[in-house]
Amino acid sequence: MEGFVKCSANFEPLTPLSFLERAANVFRDTTSVIYGEKLKYNWEQTHNRCVKLASALVHLGISHGDVAEVESEFKAYEFWIPMLLGLFKNVPVIRFSPICNRYSSSAPARDFSGVEVATLAPNVPAMQELHFAVPMAGAVLCTLNTRHDSAMLSILLMHSEAKVIFVDQKLLEIAQGALALLADKKQNLPLLVVICQTDESPAVENLNPRDHDYESLLRSGDSNFAIRWPRTEFDPISINYTSGTTSQPKGVVYSHRGAYLNTIATFLLHEMSLFPVYLWTVPMFHCNGWCMVWGLAALGGTNVCLRNVSPKGIFENISLHKVTHMAGAPTVLNKIVNLPPCDLKPLPHKVKIMTGGSPPLPQVIAKMEELGFGVNHLYGLTETYGPGTYCLWKPEWDSLPPDEKFILKARQGVQHLCLKEVDIRDSTTMEKVPADGKTIGEIMFRGNTVMSGYLNDTKATEEAFKGGWFHSGDLAVKHPDGYIEVKDRLKDIIISGGENISTVEVERVLYSHPAVVEAAVVARPDNHWGQTPCAFVKLKEGWSVDDKEIINFCRDNLPHYMAPRTVIFEDIPKTSTGKIQKFILREKANALGSLF
Repeated sequence: MEGFVKCSANFEPLTPLSFLERAANVFRDTTSVIYGEKLKYNWEQTHNRCVKLASALVHLGISHGDVAEVESEFKAYEFWIPMLLGLFKNVPVIRFSPICNRYSSSAPARDFSGVEVATLAPNVPAMQELHFAVPMAGAVLCTLNTRHDSAMLSILLMHSEAKVIFVDQKLLEIAQGALALLADKKQNLPLLVVICQTDESPAVENLNPRDHDYESLLRSGDSNFAIRWPRTEFDPISINYTSGTTSQPKGVVYSHRGAYLNTIATFLLHEMSLFPVYLWTVPMFHCNGWCMVWGLAALGGTNVCLRNVSPKGIFENISLHKVTHMAGAPTVLNKIVNLPPCDLKPLPHKVKIMTGGSPPLPQVIAKMEELGFGVNHLYGLTETYGPGTYCLWKPEWDSLPPDEKFILKARQGVQHLCLKEVDIRDSTTMEKVPADGKTIGEIMFRGNTVMSGYLNDTKATEEAFKGGWFHSGDLAVKHPDGYIEVKDRLKDIIISGGENISTVEVERVLYSHPAVVEAAVVARPDNHWGQTPCAFVKLKEGWSVDDKEIINFCRDNLPHYMAPRTVIFEDIPKTSTGKIQKFILREKANALGSLF
């Protein structure tokens, strides 16, 4: 058809950076950030700070990360970027193949090149600003888990080839330990920028001349700096390392397009309207705060930053700042509902909370709603920008008995608006499983909010995208109404005497015991059955029960073959995002050997 053109009048690459540009104009006087008793910004101020910080990064030598459409074009950039900078020997390259593209025979392979800027910080205002400022400088943001030790941090800095790392002052010792390890290996060291946003330490002292203080660096920037917009919407915007529940993290690459779309999907499924007040209880380093760090700019929302998350702090901030929305893993909800009665405060208004990261327990959802929270249940992975599905509530469910309602709400539901398709399929044949609520298959995704790939790991990317779908590694069933329900991780399923045992189902029963506050189930080797369930249990304060009582309780509420044969009472290891680190528990169970 004639008369159609693609030009700047009708096309701009999708990027969440546009949300901040709009917010500075439309919501300029609306509060953007609150932190503690003294710090407060509006959206015009936040925009100005981000622009100046982006300018300062460019002056440090951070340059544009370009996407090469063809190999020759990439070679040119590979040549002149280092020459222009004159500071760094290597520009990191992320190489992907078009294996998952149904039209891959005609699609050129893409090479991603960029300069990574890493962060190691809790939910302080600097983290919110860096999510905009780093890509505004044309660089790629790499947010690192604050629970990593120096050894793991050094591995990730080396893998990402970060040129700058922004570090919260309270994590400085860990970062310096990582840099010392890199120096021992003769690796190039990233520039260090220290974030000091605490009441206790108003200034950073005795910095190395090569390093910088966050506020001083920001003040050195130019407020008239021209933002470096992505050349294509497939340019990388961030790298998120998987949380380490399976030991070695992988670098998941997000594009501007995927981040833009998943941001919109997330605030829609969170039922947000204009001017939400959002309490930051999800780490911003985890899937870029489930993309809400960008979403609040789109809605003129307020970021209530929270350095340390505690149930008491949650209730205090809800009352003080009139919080409307928050989010957290089921472990956060579990801590709230198990607060001593003297610390539970009535909510001044309903607060909507998103939960995901692991299957929530129906009884925990029920208790949260009794306290005045409205729970929205979502499901996703780092590879799906966080939220990928959610339990879309149907009005006809309102009349169901409470127990039935909360069982339904604990399901993982349906794909969100911006994801093309989620399905349950056989991992080997790729055939659909029947929607009967019984047949188990693997959850698979495809669409615009699936990662670009794994950083510097073509083999893992190809494996993840095998058959044209992203393989989640999670096992689930599909109910007749099309809603999915997670049963287990592929690696967590227990096979005992030829029977598959869902650890999620056993854990739900354990959590229903009045003495249990946390529980996790893994496989223990067994010479006769192959494997048997081994339960790790943490008891509520003041309670005392033995393993026989726990085992008998499970046998009363489950088929006997599903009941744990072993119960170990101890604290349960978790990631900083609240996910249980089952690989640690599996190692302990394997070390026990066979029961007989």
